[in-house]
Amino acid sequence: MIGKAKDHGRCWARLRALALLAPLALFALGAPSRVQAQDLDLTMGILPSPGSLYLKMMQQVPERFERATGGKVKVTLNDSLVGGTQITASVRDGRVPMSGALHTYLAGEDPRMGIFNLPGLVDNMAEYAYLCASFWCDDMEKLWADQWNSVVLAEGAWCSQALFSKTPIRTLEDFKGKRLRVHNPQTAALMEAIGAKAAPLPLSEVAPALERGVIDGVFTSTCYGNGQEYWRLAPHVQNWKIGPITGWVVIMNKEQWEAIPEGQRAAIRKEMDEMEHAALYDFYSHVNAAVKHMAANGIELWTAPQTEVARVTAFGDASYQQFYDRAKTLGFDGRAYVDRALEVLGKPARPK
Repeated sequence: MIGKAKDHGRCWARLRALALLAPLALFALGAPSRVQAQDLDLTMGILPSPGSLYLKMMQQVPERFERATGGKVKVTLNDSLVGGTQITASVRDGRVPMSGALHTYLAGEDPRMGIFNLPGLVDNMAEYAYLCASFWCDDMEKLWADQWNSVVLAEGAWCSQALFSKTPIRTLEDFKGKRLRVHNPQTAALMEAIGAKAAPLPLSEVAPALERGVIDGVFTSTCYGNGQEYWRLAPHVQNWKIGPITGWVVIMNKEQWEAIPEGQRAAIRKEMDEMEHAALYDFYSHVNAAVKHMAANGIELWTAPQTEVARVTAFGDASYQQFYDRAKTLGFDGRAYVDRALEVLGKPARPK
């Protein structure tokens, strides 16, 4: 695992999940304590996100820990203990034992955390899972360990991203002047390049901002947007394949993890590998359910034709340059890293 020999069991679990997934893509607060005879009660910080696939997966964690340890390690979910931007730092610092974190919240600090947001790099969950299994998730595990004092227990993703807007956005020209909520620097750079105005807002402010006309639309998970009924305020729901997959990760403070007996850790690993498999394999069933629910309410998901997607992503140089520039400040070759990802996915390298 982290800091040791590569965990081939986790790698094979991801590859098995990927083999099943590919066809579908077509369509208690406190510092860590030493283990004694008593049970462990752990608080897990999560994001408040009713109706999301993220929440459905996080809700499995307590049951899986209890089953793995015979009730010796209990997990309690808490969606109000720490704010979204603090959900990783709180685990690093030992203020919260574990959390359901988002890579993309850290993309401004280390762009590798948000590589899937680069225009045209990852187009669907099959590609995301393949990139994960090839090298990216191993790299992220090392980053989580080295920079965030955290052990990765499972990877997954929110439902496919969609653009919910008050008026139709069906062409490149329709983006001009629109104020759109985004959640990552790569998409923000693309929006600015095509004449839109990127508006980073916390989830709690999105609905009021739509209602008051502060923003014209929001990029968010299909399942979360459906669960929040954004379509009542922004009835035009569009799939532009812009940063379509946003990953999440279950992490635990390293000292807290090491405080759990080794036998229990192995059993927890097995449960969480199964959860990761479910997060990959069942992904599109959740997306499709959200799309059907919206359709039942008279809201149809519109998918941009590839020719129009290409017109938008042709302005992606700003997003990639931002990635390269930030990589340079961190001391690694961002262009080489992106080219490696493109090669793994069978896509041509970007022009120099």
